[in-house]
This record gives sequence, structure tokens and C-alpha cells, in this order.
Amino acid sequence: MLKTVRKGEWFHIIVPKEWEGTTVDGIFRQVWEAPKKLTHHFRTENKVLADGSRINWNLPLTPGTTLQIQLFEDEDPQVIPNYYDIDILFEDDHVLVINKPPFMNTHPNNPLTESNTLINAASFYLQSKGELRNIRQIHRLDRNTTGTILFAKHALAGAILDKMLEKRDIKRTYIAAVHGLFRQKKGTINKPIGRDRHHPTKRRISPTGQEAITHYQLLKDDKNKQLSYVKCWLETGRTHQIRVHLSHLGHPIVGDTLYGGQPVVIRQALHAAKMEFSHPLTKEKLVCHAPIIDQLDIFKNIDIYSI
Repeated sequence: MLKTVRKGEWFHIIVPKEWEGTTVDGIFRQVWEAPKKLTHHFRTENKVLADGSRINWNLPLTPGTTLQIQLFEDEDPQVIPNYYDIDILFEDDHVLVINKPPFMNTHPNNPLTESNTLINAASFYLQSKGELRNIRQIHRLDRNTTGTILFAKHALAGAILDKMLEKRDIKRTYIAAVHGLFRQKKGTINKPIGRDRHHPTKRRISPTGQEAITHYQLLKDDKNKQLSYVKCWLETGRTHQIRVHLSHLGHPIVGDTLYGGQPVVIRQALHAAKMEFSHPLTKEKLVCHAPIIDQLDIFKNIDIYSI
């Protein structure tokens, strides 16, 4: 874990031993894998200093040097801030993990007119604390799926987290209640997913679709009700991935009427229960568990913190 501290608009990092001989350019491009445009912005705007002075981006760094990066300038929010009482699972100067409620979209389709989404609520929350941030969504959840969702508070954290998500370095574990009893207690579903041309929002297994890989493990079952409880974790992040894959196995999610589930609960019984990742800048190991906000009865005997 790196030694860091915030001082006003500046983020200070004590250069660690493992960065010895690496240039600032190398930190941005190889260590953080930041986009060229963002790296260029930090370089040309003199937003990186060393021990309080301008730095040559191409000279090797010395361990113990204080690297200062201007990360916390005020920004104009790109969405309409709107109050909603959100459940914060983790927060620091760089990232925000929220427990998403049901029946709420992650982001607006039209940022100029819509304001009833989670990112609007997150923007309001930050403004209420005096943080003027263009908050950045790292991934999404379906409208009726609940649980952990990750946001970045500034562009550099967002870029690093985007790359981590692409490299599958952010682990998201879901729980689902499904119809039927599993023959296998664990397995992997590797079936490509594409659009269903007969339905505007539905997805389906398609040989021409995008790669989609879901791992699952049985947690418990209810033979009397013919229900199973599984945890799933993803290697890819396709739209409706878990819903499509479990339905393909013959185990549609309870309440997911779009993919064959019976409407015995008021929403699809799918919850993003846990998120694990290394902090994009401090490298602290983070694990966030999300309690089920709406107390969906079908999950009442599942211990979220044991997932």
C-alpha cells in the first residue's frame, strides 16, 4: 500500500522503492495505464510536481520523493444533482461505492433532462458536502438489480478503474434465487450474448454475440419450493449476462419475467452482494458487502457477509 495524503487540491504520494528508476511518464502510462489524452493534460497543465517543483517527466524517480498531483479541482457536474437517500458502502477522496436500490436506473439516458438515477443522487450527495465533482460511473446494474456499484470522483481514478474493469481486476459477486434444483453445485457458463432482434431490450445466447463468461456456485436449495440460491461472479460484463446465462441453464431468476422467471416477488431476485478490488491509487485491498436494502423476503436466510 502506498503512503499518500491529500493537501487541498493536491494528492501527495511518497515514491515507493518499486517505482525507483521509473519516470513520471512511466507511472502514468505503464503503472496506471492512463489514456494518452489524460496523461497529456496532466503534463501540459503542470499538474504534477516533485517536492513542490516542476518535474522532468522523463527523468527517473527517486524513492522517498514526494510526488504531488493536482486531482481535486472543482468541476462542473455533467448530470443534474437530485436528492435521494443513498447507502454509502465505501468512500474516500477518489472512489465511491454505493448500495444501489431497486427500481432505479444507474445513469440517465439524457443527462440534460433526466435526474432520477443513481448517478444524479451521487452527484447531489457530493455537492451537499461541498465536493463539486463530475462523478464517473465505472459499471452499471440493471434497473431492478440491487447492490454494489462503483463510481470514481475524478478523471484519473476513473481511468485506472476503467482499465482494471477491462482487465477483470474488479471482482463482483452476485447472489440470485432461481427456479429449479441444480444437478451440479458449481460450474462455468461460457456462452456469447447478443441482442434479441425480436425484442428492443432483451438479450439472448448468440454465436455471433460478445464473449460472456459467468461462474456460479450453489449456496443452498429449497426442495419443497423447487428453488436454488446461487452466487455468481463475472469475467465479462454483458448486458443482462447473469439473467441470460441462468435462464439458458433452465434456471431463470425468480421474478425475472423477461427471461422466464415467475413473478412471485416484486423484482428479479438478483443482488450484487460483494465487490473486491485494489484501490486505484493507494493499492489498499477493499472488500465491500451490500445488505439488501428492500429486504426482499426470498433472500432472508442468506448471510450476505459470508458470500
